[in-house]
Amino acid sequence: MTVPEERRARELTAHWEALRRPASEVRGIGSGLARHLEAMGIHTLEDLLLHFPRRYLDRRRISRICEVRIGEEATVVGTVCSTELKRLPRNRSVLSVAVYDGSAYLYGVWFNQPYQADRLPEGTEVVFSGKVQYRFGRLQMANPAYDVLEDPGEVGRATVHTGRIIPIHPASQKMSAAMLRRLIMRALEQYGDLPDHLPYRLRRRHGYPQRSQALREMHFPTTRGRLNCARQRMAYEELLVMQVALALNRRHLRTETPGMAHAPPGSLLAGFLAELPFRLTASQERAFREIVADMTAPFPMNRLLQGEVGSGKTVVALMALLLAAGGGHQGVFMAPTEILAEQHFRNMDALLPAHLGVRVELLTGSTPPARRRDILRGALAGDLDILVGTHALIQDDVEFRDLGLVVIDEQHRFGLRQRITLKEKGAHPDTLIMTATPIPRTLSLTLYGDLEVSVLRELPEGRAKTSTLVIGADEREEAYRMVREELAMGRQAYVVCPLVDPSGAVEAKAAEKEARELRSRFPEYGVGLLHGQMAKAEKDAVMEAFRRGDVQLLVSTTVIEVGIDVPNATVMMVENADRFGLSQLHQLRGRVGRGEHRSRCIFVFAGESEESWRRRKAIAEINDGFDLAEADLEIRGEGSLFGTRQSGVSDLRVARLSKDFLLLRRARSDAFALVEEDPHLEKPENRLLRLEVRERYGENLAWLFQA
Repeated sequence: MTVPEERRARELTAHWEALRRPASEVRGIGSGLARHLEAMGIHTLEDLLLHFPRRYLDRRRISRICEVRIGEEATVVGTVCSTELKRLPRNRSVLSVAVYDGSAYLYGVWFNQPYQADRLPEGTEVVFSGKVQYRFGRLQMANPAYDVLEDPGEVGRATVHTGRIIPIHPASQKMSAAMLRRLIMRALEQYGDLPDHLPYRLRRRHGYPQRSQALREMHFPTTRGRLNCARQRMAYEELLVMQVALALNRRHLRTETPGMAHAPPGSLLAGFLAELPFRLTASQERAFREIVADMTAPFPMNRLLQGEVGSGKTVVALMALLLAAGGGHQGVFMAPTEILAEQHFRNMDALLPAHLGVRVELLTGSTPPARRRDILRGALAGDLDILVGTHALIQDDVEFRDLGLVVIDEQHRFGLRQRITLKEKGAHPDTLIMTATPIPRTLSLTLYGDLEVSVLRELPEGRAKTSTLVIGADEREEAYRMVREELAMGRQAYVVCPLVDPSGAVEAKAAEKEARELRSRFPEYGVGLLHGQMAKAEKDAVMEAFRRGDVQLLVSTTVIEVGIDVPNATVMMVENADRFGLSQLHQLRGRVGRGEHRSRCIFVFAGESEESWRRRKAIAEINDGFDLAEADLEIRGEGSLFGTRQSGVSDLRVARLSKDFLLLRRARSDAFALVEEDPHLEKPENRLLRLEVRERYGENLAWLFQA
């Protein structure tokens, strides 16, 4: 790098770092305003500049009050002229706020919300949105949604929203949208020449504006066309930074990290397959071939195995574990719950012929101390081939002689540090991640974008199909009739109660109440209860009774979402299905239909919102988990589907994965090409991009930024 280039790089770096200074450096932000901003998560200048509007008002589309139609939805802009609060008996109240826009008056009316008067003093310019009514001889809106455009005393100044498109920024009780607009305008004026970490050649290739220009258009758009262009540039920028981080990690694993090249499949695996009591599906065979290719290569495997509930992921994982064991290495299998870990352990133990001599053990928080010490000695000595367990596997005293493969089931239920800790118990072991939650294409490229992916879409032969019935709360008797019909034929049933409280206490009480009611309704059948607040011994006893058939009807919370396999259970009734995501409902549905008998899944919906109806239609009509996952992403958005904070998906401020798939593919292609030609982002034109990647994803790329 030449001296001028080095000087320019230092200047840009200093300017980039300036964006990390406190927001209080913006003119007019004192200690009081700084505290209000911090309460909203705005700490730095960059936080303020990236606090984008949640919506925009186009003055050309705002109705004059004199033109609104009674009974229709409308949006009006006016100035608060009067506020009247009437106190009623029994601590009730009615607040009326009159606004005038130069053509007529309209009243916003709130019942038992006197505090709204403090937010809407006279002189405030405000936007009201809602259904127009005509009552008591005047136009009004009941409980209108509103945004403050200008606070009293500010009207008449040279305001920042007087153009035709008005930005509405997310606000708080202490920090109005009007104040935020003024502060953001000052920040843009004060720090106008913002550094651009998007490489110039990419910006030129796609015709994107500079970052400074894009930010101005995002906050204060001049036209809809320029706003759309700015939004696309900012969304692309976010996605590019994420994909560069994934590309860096993937390349590092594939080219710079030493791994163990496992021996090709040998006699151990052949002996297992010879006695397998069923035929593998084509998907299972293909997935295992892909795993073998990875495990026999000299770099660590980093593969995702995703598939429908019951598609046979555990068998494929066991084959991978046997491939490692056949070469003298050990394997570990971590599941998120004891129920699921025990299910996997039982399945493996049942499938492994004793004469193969494979030692498999189970380690959970409930393992007795003496048994635990014996298991740990076996793992350290190398006498143990496969260790199945829960979070107990990541304890400091769990050590292996030669860990060659790590299998993690339902990875999104574990934190990043937990997964890393498990992998650090070996010298760059291969990693296989499994999930029964089908992942939409966009989330697959973000949550797991640095992994190779294998997909199981087929179900094993002999599985009966499950029919889905969606009903309202008033049709519950019909659901009970279907449950009784199945029980009368000697089958078993689930009734699932939703998560009500993060602590599980309220959830447990709801399940206990449901169990009492069902014991009264089905006195001739054994009704069991299972929830997360129960002691392990009690849960084990209930599950064993259900497996034996002593319990015919199991009332449960979502602890049965994964890991319970009872082929005789042919009907499931899910209460308050509105509280679940579509993918979670699909997983629950997978608990029935695991045998030869026709099965039913009944979802009881109580909600009447548009989203609730869309979700009802989707779960009733879509049986393919991958298609359903796409529908879930479109309806609910990416932030609700997984615990995505650890991946950075939830940090996206502009991009929306449900709508920006093509943009994501563009960013991914550009990112992987860029990393291929500059593996450590050392070129001058990539310096700011490197800083941005470090800022957002440095924890995941410690090998690069601590080198």
